[in-house]
Amino acid sequence: METTKTARKPKPLDIRALIGAMLAIIGLILTAMGLFADPELHKTGGINANLMAGLVLLVAGALFLFRARMSPLKLRETHLD
Repeated sequence: METTKTARKPKPLDIRALIGAMLAIIGLILTAMGLFADPELHKTGGINANLMAGLVLLVAGALFLFRARMSPLKLRETHLD
């Protein structure tokens, strides 16, 4: 039996994907709260703060996820001798 030494390549952990997912999840929650909960406009000066913040977080999360998808991390090659 022949054994060869090969380096196992770990999958890169791209922090942009994790941050994008977290922002998108929080954005979904805030958007839902803005749409279905009492907006309490008298406390926020006439704007629905949950809805606006949720939409901004959804856009930011989508941008992070798009960037992580379009330019993935590159690993350096490791050689075992």
